Amino acid sequence: MLETWPPNYTDVFAQRQRRYQKVRRQIVGAKEYYRTRPVEFIEHWVSTYDPRVTGGELPSRLPFVLFQRQKDLVQFLLACLDGEANGLIEKCRDVGATWVCCAFSVWLWLFWPGAAVGWGSRKEQLVDKIGDPDSIFEKMRMIILGLPREFLPEGFSPKDDLAYMRIINPETGATITGEAGDNIGRGGRKRIYFKDESAHYERPEKIEAALADNTRVQIDISSVNGLGNVFHRRREAGQEWQPGRPVSKTSANIFVIDWRDHPAKTQAWYDERRAKAQSDGLLHVFAQEVDRNYAASIENVIIPAEWVRSAIDAHLKVGFGDDGLWVGALDVADGGGDRNALALRKGSVLKHVEEWGERDTGLTARRAVAACQKLGSVDVQYDCIGVGSGVKAETNRLRDEGLMPYSVNFIPWDAGASPRDPDSFVIIGDYNSPINKDFYGNMKAQGWWQLRRRFENTHRAVTEGLRLSVDDMISIPSNLPLLRQLEKELSQPTASKSARMKLIVDKSPEGTRSPNIADAVMMAFWPAKTTLTYGDWVN
Repeated sequence: MLETWPPNYTDVFAQRQRRYQKVRRQIVGAKEYYRTRPVEFIEHWVSTYDPRVTGGELPSRLPFVLFQRQKDLVQFLLACLDGEANGLIEKCRDVGATWVCCAFSVWLWLFWPGAAVGWGSRKEQLVDKIGDPDSIFEKMRMIILGLPREFLPEGFSPKDDLAYMRIINPETGATITGEAGDNIGRGGRKRIYFKDESAHYERPEKIEAALADNTRVQIDISSVNGLGNVFHRRREAGQEWQPGRPVSKTSANIFVIDWRDHPAKTQAWYDERRAKAQSDGLLHVFAQEVDRNYAASIENVIIPAEWVRSAIDAHLKVGFGDDGLWVGALDVADGGGDRNALALRKGSVLKHVEEWGERDTGLTARRAVAACQKLGSVDVQYDCIGVGSGVKAETNRLRDEGLMPYSVNFIPWDAGASPRDPDSFVIIGDYNSPINKDFYGNMKAQGWWQLRRRFENTHRAVTEGLRLSVDDMISIPSNLPLLRQLEKELSQPTASKSARMKLIVDKSPEGTRSPNIADAVMMAFWPAKTTLTYGDWVN
């Protein structure tokens, strides 16, 4: 559901004024109400500052009206706090993530007696610079000084309690303190610690060592900054948080906030800024800070990120349905930190993706069967090499015992096998193009290249208006779970040539983990074989 933006701030100001008249007479009850409701507290009382609107129709100080993804972010922070778990916020520029975390910190400072909140960034002036609202602590001072005085702690003195790099609640003893650079984590134990722009630290390992014993809840906030750094490695090892699910205590919980989550940022906004970045020779910076592309500087990416973006809701943009048969694919975890992934498509529309960390291939196989049995007739391609052989054993057992649904058929998919249709031409109808067995190093390379073709066709249909066969396109619904993770994974693999000059794929460039969900999607759109008729699925 689209959010109306910008909000009617005249109405918001009026609502706050009416609310204030009630609250001032019932402040004890109001404080009790907001003690467990950070979203409502922020929306009802917190203000932000944006100097870019000075002199325009709006004042530079505005009520902080949260859009939906910002509300989700507040709940994410609360879930990490309650579960004593680490979180990582991967953000693009100018989506208000730092403001949300500052407002959340003030809420803790007001309503959690004795709470010790830490903030750090790579430079001291980014943490605190008196009078500069770009600094973190000046943001929090502005928030506090903009609150109704009835909410402020008893005995509170702005002069004494809003000190440099230190905010004190004289009534409860709660504090917010700041540190910078290598000093992050040296200031004692904290209930929660926010690390702003943590992908850009000079010596992050030193900071990690200091923080390890000083807080149980570490929140990394950053735009992306290439591969292999601590922020990227933590992001790769983590798992995306889903509202309503428990947080993980063994790995970072990932929260992604993208420019498309902001109701004011349209495709026209994106196109204008991308064009400017291109003309300025800064497209790689734009790709990192707006597209959240860790591999912005990596060459030979098979599926460019902009093609993936074009495929989001392509069935709505171009105008086609999900006519066609169900096809599934199961990528089986092969040990270590790898995860299982299941993808399901109907026709050219991707319908479902999920991943999980179960090491037992029998349980993995049964989980895939349970997800597919309600769909009717469906072929499930499964990664059959190595541990994937356990899937075959379990599905054979289910079949032998009469427990396998007749509508579900598991088909082995071998990444190292010879390409499909080896003697056919790579470009259908072009007899000057090489044949598949001479061009592709293996089935994996062929599958990824064919997936690239689908995304390229979809991109051209969306951006150029070309009329292409639906069977040669792909659509990813915008409400698909794990969408942001899938976007990242689809643009991760790179292409190169083998010693025999055949195309091969590197799915895990240095510093990245295997793109399990994207692998499952690739297999679903390039099945090894099927029990269905050739015309039902061939590209």
